[in-house]
Amino acid sequence: MKNFLSVHDVIDLKKLVDLALKYKANPYTDQTLGRNKRIGCLFLNPSMRTRLSTQIAAQNLGMEAIVFNVGSEGWSLEFEEGVVMNGTSVEHVKDAAPVLGKYFDILAIRTFPGLKNREEDYSEQYITEFVKYAAIPVVSLESATLHPLQSLTDIITIEEHLSIEPVVISHPKIVLTWAPHIKALPQCVANSFAQWVTALDKTNFVITHPPGYELDKKYTTGATIELNQHQALCDADFVYVKNWSSYTSYGKILSSDADWMLTNEKMNSTNNAKVMHCLPVRRNVELSDEILDSPNSIVTEQAANRVWAAQAVLSTILNG
Repeated sequence: MKNFLSVHDVIDLKKLVDLALKYKANPYTDQTLGRNKRIGCLFLNPSMRTRLSTQIAAQNLGMEAIVFNVGSEGWSLEFEEGVVMNGTSVEHVKDAAPVLGKYFDILAIRTFPGLKNREEDYSEQYITEFVKYAAIPVVSLESATLHPLQSLTDIITIEEHLSIEPVVISHPKIVLTWAPHIKALPQCVANSFAQWVTALDKTNFVITHPPGYELDKKYTTGATIELNQHQALCDADFVYVKNWSSYTSYGKILSSDADWMLTNEKMNSTNNAKVMHCLPVRRNVELSDEILDSPNSIVTEQAANRVWAAQAVLSTILNG
């Protein structure tokens, strides 16, 4: 694995999941693999779980992790080709990235969409330019359209729970349900989760949302789209709750219908489903207290698995 930007960079998904679970059982089994290696973690927007879990994963492998917040600690970067830099940007990625490639062995980058221009965001220019000019492996800590480390974590968590279920579920029903929110959020997590679940090729995957919240079809091919949330939740084994803004009316909030918040009453039609969320979560807006604090909620476990997902990815890259 040269880079880790999406599920398409993964040669063997099952092998990667198994490696993550091996690290969960024994975090320090490869603690010398990254000796004398450095990972640079560049954040163009805030982070908590992604930042901390990646640092811990790197340290478990013996790597030194250096975190740099680009917006507050460094020069503002320019990404446009052939631009006359007489504005607010001080340094071009063509000059910054090659230097970072000399400082580090792996570069991990977190960017965020502007939610103003769909073509611009979906071009993935920021992370693509770092890949182009850094000349070292690049790991996405979230980009404008995808969040692969989160999605790998989600798959790890689902596979782990399937292995401990008293009754074997060969084709679990997994539901991604839209939830209300007070602000416009990107489609990154929803896109990415859909991409990774469909890559499993052994699930009944349903996406449910109000009209107007359809995701880019290149991520949802193979999924069933159901606009009736109650129908979608029937017999679900896993329910992933996430808000996203409109893709077609890009970045817009078309609905804030509180009836889409998941509750215990809605869970009655599921197969005693496990409830997932990538966090942070706005309680009693996206998810009710009764769900988040119930035995069905696995969001804390899901977040804890972020370490093992990152460790498996870094290990695979280090092993070349």
